[in-house]
Amino acid sequence: MAERGSIGDRELELVRWLEWAGGASVGEAAEAWGAPRGLARSTVLTMMERLRRKRLLRRRAAAEGVFRYSVAVPASELVRRAVARFVDETLGGSATPFVSYLAERENLDARELAELERLLTRLRERRAEEEEER
Repeated sequence: MAERGSIGDRELELVRWLEWAGGASVGEAAEAWGAPRGLARSTVLTMMERLRRKRLLRRRAAAEGVFRYSVAVPASELVRRAVARFVDETLGGSATPFVSYLAERENLDARELAELERLLTRLRERRAEEEEER
């Protein structure tokens, strides 16, 4: 079986679409998500089955032998895992280069900046609690 958290960009797009749609059959996904991207129904089916084998999608039988797929792991969790893998494997476990990139990025909007500040505050609070426990 494939690694549970490993996912490609196009697979993540499909998971996001399925999450937005609230689930779909292969035919529905192929028509609404795959066709605009030039993907054949068989390609969408292959992707959905690969994601199911990775336990990222669920499949249940619906009417007349049609299967409906739904998200088993939210897209936000898959992104978090991808970032963790990137930091661990590519950046050698140091988040500093990633944070430096964010600090230099010109197109962070006020909402994203506020979220980063909230996360930094949460991190500081967690570290302080850990220090108090020691």
